[in-house]
Amino acid sequence: FLGAVRGLPPELLKLPVLVVDIGGGSTEFVLGEALPSHSISIDVGCVRMTERHLRSDPPTVEEIARVEADLAAALDVAASAVPVGDARTLVGVAGSVTTVAAMALRLTEYDPSALHGAVVTLAQVEQVTAELLTMTRAERAALPFMHEGRVDVIGGGAMVLRALMRAYDQHAVIASETDILDGIVYRLVAPQT
Repeated sequence: FLGAVRGLPPELLKLPVLVVDIGGGSTEFVLGEALPSHSISIDVGCVRMTERHLRSDPPTVEEIARVEADLAAALDVAASAVPVGDARTLVGVAGSVTTVAAMALRLTEYDPSALHGAVVTLAQVEQVTAELLTMTRAERAALPFMHEGRVDVIGGGAMVLRALMRAYDQHAVIASETDILDGIVYRLVAPQT
């Protein structure tokens, strides 16, 4: 939480903040103000959704529907543990969020400085997700900002982001290039400064 929000411009952050970290196997949700107050990890990440459901190239309508059903159930579990409705700002960390942001911004290369603090609307996430789900693997691999390790799983990651924004009524996400490791470093050095 601290690592994700610390480096963002304070004027972007209305409290409380919901930080989501869409990983490969799971997605973490942390709500807080100065410090985290609630958190949960759920078993839906970009790799997990791809392995469970997205087997065609590009994915079929039926596969996409199965991901959506899986995500709806998992997001209900997250909302039962974290009061996501209280969040006034959504911050997203990790490669799925930053890759969706790069595509929304139409970057010609992966540029962390352009992505950190970028505000991506739900409409942009919807558009990017729809585009990714209609692309073949070769088309995704040809995107100039696409990391090789993300080519096969970005559709699943984008679907996680889209689903949580819809479910939790979040109209925008702020991309963060900093995360838990940055928070650990900050905690180690902050008392000495």
